[in-house]
Amino acid sequence: METIKGYDYGKATLEQSPVTMQDLALLKKTLLWSDDDDRFLKMAGEALKDQTNDVLDLWYGYVGGNDHLLYYFTKNGKPNMDYLTAVRARFNQWVLDTCQKPYDQNWLNYQHEIAKRHHSAKKNKTDGVDTVPIIHYRYMTAFIYPITATMKSFLGKKGHAQADVEGMHNAWFKAVTLTVILWTYPYINKGEF
Repeated sequence: METIKGYDYGKATLEQSPVTMQDLALLKKTLLWSDDDDRFLKMAGEALKDQTNDVLDLWYGYVGGNDHLLYYFTKNGKPNMDYLTAVRARFNQWVLDTCQKPYDQNWLNYQHEIAKRHHSAKKNKTDGVDTVPIIHYRYMTAFIYPITATMKSFLGKKGHAQADVEGMHNAWFKAVTLTVILWTYPYINKGEF
């Protein structure tokens, strides 16, 4: 298996998430998470495992076609292609992890690491690049919709019944919402998360 630069999932060197497993359980409860969502996410992972490059082509086309989003990968207005490539590899793995990994302490710790990499706490450090120092909070939350809406067509390409496609898409929406909530932790004042 090829090593993904900066993919530190499960490593003991990761900081433990300040969000507890109990917090995670309550967030999932608030999102109306069910055992069906776990089952549908695994199904989605199977449907997506050979389509992730196509998914990322679409998402990267969207980012690249919008200067206000591409800005977060730039220095002095010029995109850093090495940075975009490194992030893409991790983004690809994130799609699979979102569907296939158990939402346990290792998963929670890695979501916190991803959070710091979007925030000025750690943005650019993993890849040793010099680009803008933060992805602004507003785009973190706004990105929930395109990352969710664009996934449905990919989930429908493997011949699943329409009810299963809807179930996979609904579970994906909940999972993306959950991860973005976790990724915004560094942006919130202490005691307000």
